[in-house]
Amino acid sequence: MTKFKALGLEQSLLDAVSDLGFESPSEVQEKAIPILLENETDLVALAQTGTGKTAAFGFPLIQKIDSNSRTTQGLILSPTRELCLQITNELKLYSKYEKNISTVAIYGGASITEQARQIKRGAQIIVATPGRMKDMINRRLVDISKIDYCVLDEADEMLNMGFFEDIKDILSNTPDEKSTWLFSATMPKEVSHIAKKFMHNPQEITVGTKNAGSSNVQHEYYVVGGRDRYPALKRLADTNPDIFSVIFCRTKRDTQKVAEKLIEDGYSAGALHGDLSQNQRDLVMNSFRKKQIQMLVATDVAARGIDVDDITHVINYQLPDEIETYTHRSGRTGRAGKSGVSMVIVTRSEMRKIKSIENKIQQKFISKKIPTGIEICEIQLYHLANKIKDTEINDDVETYLPAINDVLKDVDREELIKKIVSVEFTRFFNYYNKAKDLNSSESGERGRDRGNRGEVPTSGSVRYFINVGEKDGYDWMSLKDFVRDTVGLNQDDVFKVDVKDSFSFFNTDAEVTEKILSTFTDLKVEGRFVNVEVSKNPGGGGGRRDRKRSSRGGGGRDRGFSRSGGRDRSKRRDRNQGKSENSGNRRNKKRKSDFF
Repeated sequence: MTKFKALGLEQSLLDAVSDLGFESPSEVQEKAIPILLENETDLVALAQTGTGKTAAFGFPLIQKIDSNSRTTQGLILSPTRELCLQITNELKLYSKYEKNISTVAIYGGASITEQARQIKRGAQIIVATPGRMKDMINRRLVDISKIDYCVLDEADEMLNMGFFEDIKDILSNTPDEKSTWLFSATMPKEVSHIAKKFMHNPQEITVGTKNAGSSNVQHEYYVVGGRDRYPALKRLADTNPDIFSVIFCRTKRDTQKVAEKLIEDGYSAGALHGDLSQNQRDLVMNSFRKKQIQMLVATDVAARGIDVDDITHVINYQLPDEIETYTHRSGRTGRAGKSGVSMVIVTRSEMRKIKSIENKIQQKFISKKIPTGIEICEIQLYHLANKIKDTEINDDVETYLPAINDVLKDVDREELIKKIVSVEFTRFFNYYNKAKDLNSSESGERGRDRGNRGEVPTSGSVRYFINVGEKDGYDWMSLKDFVRDTVGLNQDDVFKVDVKDSFSFFNTDAEVTEKILSTFTDLKVEGRFVNVEVSKNPGGGGGRRDRKRSSRGGGGRDRGFSRSGGRDRSKRRDRNQGKSENSGNRRNKKRKSDFF
């Protein structure tokens, strides 16, 4: 309490601090609060999610507000409805001993008329999502032309979600002489642009190292075959019986699919993505907060604003396109001084992404093996034993004990223990007995999957197999364009294209092999996986006639061009390119609607 007093907070706020049970300020609070109280200044504060940023700007804002004026004096922009409501509730708790201070939340999915009515009654502080705020400005339902303070909370998340133009438009409706406080976990170029354009000589504070991950989070990666992601996820969950986690997928479709499979397999799971109604999202989040759901499967956008302190694990079912997004994902665990684990399931072709993330967050990943079936059975066995040991006895069972003792009278103590434990153990043993090793380096992948690609060539020309051909509407020219556009290569980087009936071959220089294999990991086109692997027959695997046609530069021109030449190849490329974006083509921009 005395530590908060030393920061310069008034007694009414200190009383609120006491009620909330805060004992000592976090690092970001200790650094930010004195600066914001003592000066009328702009501030850039870089700190990880879960470090107490709301209090860092909330207490100074409340102390500086003129409660006698009903004019809107403070605007807080946050990325999601959930975070908007969370900030509003916290500010109301902070200001509980302040007279006449009103905080109103503005967000989509609720009545805009009712929100406008609340503002009209007098709201000194508005907490808003960018989309709804811009809508209300355009309808002239809110006036922010006289605000004194503007807070951009989770600025990098808002900009990563595509709110760059909205934020610029909103800030252009605010006075130049206001103080702007920007709080962010990372500092990408878009955040820097906002700071330069709308802030005047801002002071900067950094908690930890700029753009670094939380020191409370351990980062682990597991290398598996592309088709073994889900079995690997199940094993990670079974290895951690008390898991309380967020599982991140890249698309809404994958999020729903993974959640449904987990539920079918008996796990307490739920999905959170943009196709759900607001009421459905609220129900899922309430269940998660009450720990009725142990595994929340979410897209990056839908998960923003989740503020749950006890998350034990973050599991990256698929890596995100942007490294900054990984920082936000891992920041969901290891909050409020607790430790957490961020797990990444990767294929061998994605390993270079791990190195990039390590450089960005300035922390090393630990390489770990997916547990074997027997290891999981052992873990579950000990977990069950401890669960039995720690179970509190329900005295109501006394009524039934005579009958139960009669049933079990011929079973000795040791055999009884075996039977009790076997009830749960047998379920796992039957499932995992003779289960294969999922670790890519050990077992590789089946069939034409990625693990069997062998060593990636480092020089010369590389021949590839791809599982599409004439039946899919490709000739040599359209397939060459498809590969080139999907991967992001130059016109002459793809050559010796040889199109068969249901599969094809093509060549590139070895220097782009890693890029080729990485791009075609889990790539779907029109609902079908398009697989590419290094061909085990560098000559192309075709007959004499095929090789002869390829040497003329036709690569299937005789048959392929006549079959698909009547189609608009540019439309085909656009359609394929759009599909590849859903599977993470790094060079294309993400579409908000696909990843929301």
